[in-house]
Amino acid sequence: MFSSIAPRYDLANTVLSFGLHHLWRRRAIRLSDVGPGDRVLDCATGTGDLALGFKRAVGPLGMVVGVDFCEPMLELAAAKAERKSLEVHLKQADVLDLPFEEAEFDCASIAFGIRSIDERVDCLREMARVVKRNGRVVVLEFGQPRGRVFGPLYRWYAKHVMPPFGGLISGDREAYRYLPETAAAFPDGERFVGLMKKAKSFATISSVPMMRGLVWLYIAIVEK
Repeated sequence: MFSSIAPRYDLANTVLSFGLHHLWRRRAIRLSDVGPGDRVLDCATGTGDLALGFKRAVGPLGMVVGVDFCEPMLELAAAKAERKSLEVHLKQADVLDLPFEEAEFDCASIAFGIRSIDERVDCLREMARVVKRNGRVVVLEFGQPRGRVFGPLYRWYAKHVMPPFGGLISGDREAYRYLPETAAAFPDGERFVGLMKKAKSFATISSVPMMRGLVWLYIAIVEK
């Protein structure tokens, strides 16, 4: 599915989120406390937007690695990095079995990808494994928006607008039925914090809601 929508994935994201997905990623990078010289691993990197943002934050002395299981997505990420003259190392890999040593990175991130992983606790534990003590695991993911007006309005949009328009843009309507359905079923807020605690890898966990809970940012400090 991800291979089929890869060529128009960026366009669909921008149209369906009204461009807001760029702002969500920028905020994740800012609150991750990543700085010049840091080493960052971006899991489920897709077409590389978050990885490229992290590369700007870590500068020429830092290093960013992006991993994904979907090769067509990685090919698009590589082309995007070349256009933007940003050096990001890209590798096809399974987030449940990362090909890195323990404590290689200062930060590991995943944006809008963990909801597609069944073994979420194992994923969090594996991300924490490759991060050094007191480093950070950053998760950006959709939730269920609150509010008497915004909540129902978004659910109507996700059910009746996203599938046809996402299908029109990408050529795969079912993909844009699947994506909002997985977002709607995802355990957000305190429920996901509870899931992170089950990994038994973190000293502290904080959660930041955006747009009345449409999107959540989770930042955990790794404890070895």
